[in-house]
Amino acid sequence: MDAPAASSRDLAAVLRWYVEQGLDETIGEEPIDRFALPAAASAAAPMAAVAAPPPARPPSPPPVRTSPPAPAARPPVPLESPQLVEDARALAEGCATIADLEAAIRSFEGCALKRTAKNTVFADGTPDAPVMVVGEAPGADEDRLGKPFVGVSGQLMDRMMEAIGLTRAGGFYITNILFWRPPGNRTPTLAEQAMCLAFTRRHIELVRPKVLVLAGGVAAKAVLDTAEGIMRLRGKWASYRLSDGTEVPTMPTFHPAYLLRTPASKRQSWMDLLAISKKLKELA
Repeated sequence: MDAPAASSRDLAAVLRWYVEQGLDETIGEEPIDRFALPAAASAAAPMAAVAAPPPARPPSPPPVRTSPPAPAARPPVPLESPQLVEDARALAEGCATIADLEAAIRSFEGCALKRTAKNTVFADGTPDAPVMVVGEAPGADEDRLGKPFVGVSGQLMDRMMEAIGLTRAGGFYITNILFWRPPGNRTPTLAEQAMCLAFTRRHIELVRPKVLVLAGGVAAKAVLDTAEGIMRLRGKWASYRLSDGTEVPTMPTFHPAYLLRTPASKRQSWMDLLAISKKLKELA
């Protein structure tokens, strides 16, 4: 069935809608290719640019650059002089007891580290213990509490020594090469080590341990006066000579802070501990 033809009323309504939308013609006089219009407009644009180039502008003057003011010269960092090292050595050699040595260290003002540290960190444990442990430098916890090896590294050290039957109550005595914390726990400079080493050597002389344990590369290289690193030194017995000629068996080993960063090395440290325990039995 065909659809009904549109009525005149419907056609009139459509025409009115066209007029309202602005459609006033149904076809132009000439056909227009709407697809060709964008291409023609694009082609005409560069031609217009060539035909009418913009007038040349005069060159702009170079910008005037003013140099920023030069920063103030940083004053040179004072370094411990050889004379201060000699002063420390003379002061240490004049100490007849451990108490004298501690008082001398606390009153010593020659090391710049003391000015940035909260506390002087001397030693802990029993001085007449058979084993003396020498570490590197105080950390943040040690600086705050004024005692060596009391942080996480110190707790590991205690557990390691307890494994071979030694405690701070009478089994081992512990100190550091440096008595003041380096800022940011940085590696102490050679000048700082030399400044404190005079006191450390006197400390060892006064304690006279049966066995000396050097924890970490800084302590091992400084006390043994060697350029070899801890990887070569650890696990091998060395000898530390006291002023009267006494030879103290000395075991370099990893610092507990290194073991916390490198747990795989704990097995090597355990071998060092067993060697220390065996040596103590031989000396008993």
